[in-house]
Amino acid sequence: MKISDIEYRTLQEVREMPRFDLKSMPKRAKWYLQVVAWLLSIPETFLRRVKIVKVNMEKVKGPYILLCNHNSFFDFKVATRAFFPRRANYIVAVDGFINREQLMRNVGCLGKRKFVSDPAIVKQLKHSLEVNKSIAVIYPEARYSLIGTTAILPDSLGKLIKMFKYPVVSLISHGHHLHEPVWNLIKRKVPVKSVMTYLFSKEDLESLSLQEINEKIKEAFYYNDYEYQVNNNIKIKGDNRAKNLHKVLYKCPHCLTDYSMKSENNKLFCEKCHHEYHVDEYSRLNEKDGQTIFNFIPDWFEWQREEVRKEIENNKYDSTIEVHIDSLPNSTGYYRLGVGKLTHNENGFLLEATLQGEKFEVYKPVLSNYGVHVEFDYFGKGDCLSFSTNDDTYYLYPLDQNLSVTKYHFAVEELYKLTNKKSTLSE
Repeated sequence: MKISDIEYRTLQEVREMPRFDLKSMPKRAKWYLQVVAWLLSIPETFLRRVKIVKVNMEKVKGPYILLCNHNSFFDFKVATRAFFPRRANYIVAVDGFINREQLMRNVGCLGKRKFVSDPAIVKQLKHSLEVNKSIAVIYPEARYSLIGTTAILPDSLGKLIKMFKYPVVSLISHGHHLHEPVWNLIKRKVPVKSVMTYLFSKEDLESLSLQEINEKIKEAFYYNDYEYQVNNNIKIKGDNRAKNLHKVLYKCPHCLTDYSMKSENNKLFCEKCHHEYHVDEYSRLNEKDGQTIFNFIPDWFEWQREEVRKEIENNKYDSTIEVHIDSLPNSTGYYRLGVGKLTHNENGFLLEATLQGEKFEVYKPVLSNYGVHVEFDYFGKGDCLSFSTNDDTYYLYPLDQNLSVTKYHFAVEELYKLTNKKSTLSE
């Protein structure tokens, strides 16, 4: 089955399908497949003139944990070159295994469901480091950055790496979002740079507190592709700089209307109040009549976050929409169950449907998800968001595609932060 196919199955048929194996130990990459991986990755990084700067890496001996930021598929190719000729085990989302599970496992990948706590990961990472003697590659942001800036990192990350007491290295890439933004997959010619830094030794992990470890990781993970572009005088030429930008900049800062923004070629405009912004070769925004509110794309993006936060704090955030429900039980592909109702508010997510006469329900409380995965025009099927249980992942496509799934990105994170803060204060 092609990923782009919409294949209907009954709820009972999906329930009877085998589940994706989340517990098997990662394999040491087969040598011949490792050679193929190098041939597929390294030449492209040279053609793209990737610059990799290594900081204190000569001090790293043996297996280590590699923490990478995540902006596009190109991240994997750069990582492969960065630790060449070493082998690695990668944590990859289940959707990355569709129609190629055996191949993915043989090149050293282990599958996980996004934003779901999984105790098996501890044993699997330990196996990778101690048995396979491989680099354990983790993308802690767990999804592509929507705007080329740091996504939220889990507080559990520090605890995880402190537990293993293996060296920890970061690989932070700059320019990958500009090269291929998740909302516009037309590749652009952008010079990119990656910095590979030895963050923690075994002795560091033993002596530092969890808070100190997490703070240093967050400091290492700071990146902003639009700052990188301006600071390095990188021009992006062509006629599609703004194409689909409205999918992440969905709220008009002039009339304050949600989902009124549209985009085409190099302009972003509001269909309600008709303010129009031009995106120049440095990705700067300029309103055509000189009424520019945001000159910098990440500033507009983060302003929307604050607007969502205000809605939550004022008890005005409450979303209920109809969605197509796709199930991902294993690596064979997505199966459409039907149409349901998705509610999101201060209680979390509630997905409800009546399928073949049977009531179907999935509840995800706020503290069960610190983030949510969103996709834009996912394999031609539309924009969607997804969340997982321990044995399934649900991809949810709003029937009204004028809605922006980016707003859920903000709402999930802000609800989690506010609820977690209240929970901590009450203890």
